Amino acid sequence: MEEATRTVSHDVAPYLLERPTVEALPLLFDSPHSGRHYPADWATPLPRLDLRLGEDAFVDELIGDAPGHGITLIAAQFPRCYIDVNREIDDIDPELLDAPWPGPTRLRPTEKSRKGLGLIRRFVVPGKAIVEGPLSVGDVRSRIDRIYAPYHRALAEQTSRLRERFGFVWHIDWHSMKSRGNAMTPDGEGARRPDMVVGDLDGKSAEPRLVDLVVSHLRGAGYRVTLNDPYKGATIVRRYGDPAGGCSTIQIELNRALYLDEPRVEPTAGFAMLKRSLGSLMSALAAEVRRI
Repeated sequence: MEEATRTVSHDVAPYLLERPTVEALPLLFDSPHSGRHYPADWATPLPRLDLRLGEDAFVDELIGDAPGHGITLIAAQFPRCYIDVNREIDDIDPELLDAPWPGPTRLRPTEKSRKGLGLIRRFVVPGKAIVEGPLSVGDVRSRIDRIYAPYHRALAEQTSRLRERFGFVWHIDWHSMKSRGNAMTPDGEGARRPDMVVGDLDGKSAEPRLVDLVVSHLRGAGYRVTLNDPYKGATIVRRYGDPAGGCSTIQIELNRALYLDEPRVEPTAGFAMLKRSLGSLMSALAAEVRRI
């Protein structure tokens, strides 16, 4: 397994794009929160291990076999504590900034920002503040230009390319979740989570065929799976999920207790088993789209 964290400069690519190594299929995976390249000049009072509590740690590696199943894979390289590509570009808490936001764009902070989980995250977990003082507007706009915008261009380009080639695309947006909720999560402090949560915006972002396959396959593998509870999907699912237009997008949350020592942010023995299970799901998805 590769080194857990790397301190790098701003010239690191915002994402990795891995194309299929076998026959390409209308399948796209992305992992927006598993990035672990931390800019050396990022001013934050928190030590690295605390920051890593915000990662969907190693999710990119759990789904790393996707290209061998004909699946295109996009994985963020920067952590969401630096900028969250699964938020809207205007979901910024103005109190985090040292000046008013310029230009015609107005900030529209949502409940995510009010909880410290906006485009620029205030807390990694309750009580652990990422931002010590106000951020410059220029710094935030630079993060948007260097990381956020290219990530979404890549997602848009790949969904469009696959849809044009095959007539449709099935897109899965991969995440991990803490084994228990906290004050910043929708299910609240101490809530116990299922093994996996599949989100399709209450049936709006994907055709039932994709959702039914994923849920039934994972439940058949012995996992406790819920649908849209407590996570329905966020910006990526809302932006790209358009089943009528040929793009079905779902979000999958993996319970970190399945594969991770959460306080240490280190893989456990369960990592290999979960990766095999996800490989089986990839095979099932590949077989299904070949029949369509």
